[in-house]
Amino acid sequence: MKTVILGGGIVGVTTAYYLAREGHEVVVVDRQPEVARETSFANAGLVAPGHAYTWASPRAPKILLKSLFLKGQALRLKLRFDPRMWAWGLQFLAQCSAERSRENTARKLRLCLYSQDLLQEVTAQEQLQYDLISGGCLYVYRDPAAFERGVAATSVLSDGGLTLQRLTPDEVVQREPSLAAARSELAGAIFCPSDASGDAHLFSRQLAQRCEHLGVQFVMDRQITGWDHSADRIHAVRTDKGPITGDRFVLALGSYSPLLASKLGYRLPVYPVKGYSMTLPIRPGDEAPTLGGVDEHNLVAWARFGNRLRFTATAEFAGYDTAHTPRDFEDMLGVARQLFPRGADYDSPSYWSCLRPMTPAGAPILGATRHRNLFLNTGHGHMGWTMACGTGRIVADLLCDRKPQHSLEGLTL
Repeated sequence: MKTVILGGGIVGVTTAYYLAREGHEVVVVDRQPEVARETSFANAGLVAPGHAYTWASPRAPKILLKSLFLKGQALRLKLRFDPRMWAWGLQFLAQCSAERSRENTARKLRLCLYSQDLLQEVTAQEQLQYDLISGGCLYVYRDPAAFERGVAATSVLSDGGLTLQRLTPDEVVQREPSLAAARSELAGAIFCPSDASGDAHLFSRQLAQRCEHLGVQFVMDRQITGWDHSADRIHAVRTDKGPITGDRFVLALGSYSPLLASKLGYRLPVYPVKGYSMTLPIRPGDEAPTLGGVDEHNLVAWARFGNRLRFTATAEFAGYDTAHTPRDFEDMLGVARQLFPRGADYDSPSYWSCLRPMTPAGAPILGATRHRNLFLNTGHGHMGWTMACGTGRIVADLLCDRKPQHSLEGLTL
């Protein structure tokens, strides 16, 4: 049987890999000239079950409200006439209770841990090289009260089997000497020794090459425009260069999944949340960090990829706008310079923005639809890199008429 995967990001590529490994005929379709050129291109790079918290929490509504009046907020809401945004927002608010926040975080953690095990397995089996650093990640706090709240919040992760360590400022600098200049600003950190970092774009490109050796066909530069379908079955996907037929179809278009799904009458609870990233060259003599991490006060993440240092920040509800200017990165650049004054060449930044496909509860949407041969693998939010192998394997198992090793509870449409 021929499976057509719509989307050539990391989620689509991992799904193709697991199907091809079992001998299936697979075609991947994407509008970009190569794989992983959108959300997977320049993301935070953290493989981080230790940061699996859902965004929908009791504190989230207040943060969003403040963003309407105060500049520089890490979570920003731009008021716009967009019925989809308002509908999604109401669903998001419904998930912001303490009970649901804990339940959703626990669900995300289980999926992240399952996926991380598979990522390690694929990396070893295929001998992939993508600037992996597996020494753990640091989640640093500047305010003592916020640090205590952060430590208390880790109970949902530790109850789920994750090992976390509380570090003093001196212990933080021992773990990551490049933070020495910011020592006086730190209240402490939470260290997750099993977290890691790596370049998702490099991973996707290398895994796509392995897929090609397994017979996967990548049909790139194709704008997907619609469907040929009956009441309960997809016959082909329409593109600007003609239809592509298949026996089964997987929708893995990230933030654009609900737009295409709406042509079939589906209302996927996925909305784009814009994020910004900045990648800097590391010169000989620079004191760049080795471990990845997050400044929890400013919600700025960092990760090192060989001789590059990346910073990411901001969650902006602004529809499908991906435009950016240097001004959008000023706050992030200021935090980067403060944390790592000699970390990289701050005069040579490469800027990027992308859309994270968020669901109200934070977990992706997987599996079957009312169309018998259409399956979903979308809505991974800010954890797509961490979750990709796990969700790719789950959907591949379903397509192989096999019960997935991971529960689908809370993950289906």
